[in-house]
Amino acid sequence: MISGVPELARGLGFARSAVVPVEPPRRHELYAAWLAEGRAGEMAYLASPEHVAGRADLRSLLATARSLVVVALALDRTDPVVPPDRLLRGRIARYARGDDYHLVMRDRLVALADAIARHAGVPVASRPCVDSAPVLEREWAERGGLGFVAKNTMLIAPGLGSHVMLGELLVDAELAVSAPAAPPRPRCGGCRACLDACPTGAFADAYVLDARRCISYLTIEHAGPIPRELRPLIGTWVFGCDVCQDVCPFNAGGGEPADPALAPRSLEHALPDLVALAARNTNQLRRYVKRTALRRIPRASLLRNVAVALGNTGSPDALPAVRGLLADRDPLVRGHAVWALARLGGNVAGLTDDDPFVAEEITAAAARTSSPPRTPPAP
Repeated sequence: MISGVPELARGLGFARSAVVPVEPPRRHELYAAWLAEGRAGEMAYLASPEHVAGRADLRSLLATARSLVVVALALDRTDPVVPPDRLLRGRIARYARGDDYHLVMRDRLVALADAIARHAGVPVASRPCVDSAPVLEREWAERGGLGFVAKNTMLIAPGLGSHVMLGELLVDAELAVSAPAAPPRPRCGGCRACLDACPTGAFADAYVLDARRCISYLTIEHAGPIPRELRPLIGTWVFGCDVCQDVCPFNAGGGEPADPALAPRSLEHALPDLVALAARNTNQLRRYVKRTALRRIPRASLLRNVAVALGNTGSPDALPAVRGLLADRDPLVRGHAVWALARLGGNVAGLTDDDPFVAEEITAAAARTSSPPRTPPAP
């Protein structure tokens, strides 16, 4: 029996850690029901055999696994100070403002596996897992006592709030279990601030997120056109969304220190200048997203999001940038730029495009801008 693993994890910079026995999960049926209801949207990979199997049995990821280590890294929960520059700024979710947490987490988990092997004095087979691995990570973190799952489906670690990144390490060694006998109880009480604050109404109920309406899903996982009725609700989010976390009482205040490796790289990686971002060429965009979570989405999706954000600024200063995106090589970008142009009151008359999607956006925008104002009903 190998002990002292939480201490090893703490020495590597993990804000929270626990050793959990490898056993059947308790929420797999809820996961299957969520998929069956279609709430995963286009994320069909979540229903693939390997993803379903991994979430049902940890040993499908490491056949010889005997212990699971769950860990958390702390994010910076504050926003940077914005200078009085009058720029049109977008918003990027806090977890994506620094170095790619996938890389940071994986490197730390590999280092933890090496530390466990040295501590044990014998080779130890292991499998590090970040959120891209098929693991019910919030369940295991809750089982480990790291925190409780809130109504917005996020894990809240008291002292850190929900601004944490979770990871797991499967090992084929018998580790001393440090998890509590029973997981922490939810502490949301009657609060429903997160549910009510969601701009797109993505919560079907407490603890039930419909990804198809979630801004994080729409700006990251969704590959095609964003539904027109949801575009005005996205605001100026360019990548992800923090609204349901911003209003959570457990995220109030500064909290415990954040992990330096996940600190925002710059103001432009937290609250980017939308006009400048729209003007970046392919190589400049590649450098901008390099080794950050932003690299998860292709260029067209990022500029699609920028177009929507520009349209939602309501500022005429956004019009030149939007007109520039009308000339983009990708129809996904051009179509959303048409929408943004009309939303800002720009003239869409005379616009033409050979792409069917863009042509449809032009027709829809022209219909909206030419519609007479609605007459209020008589009292």
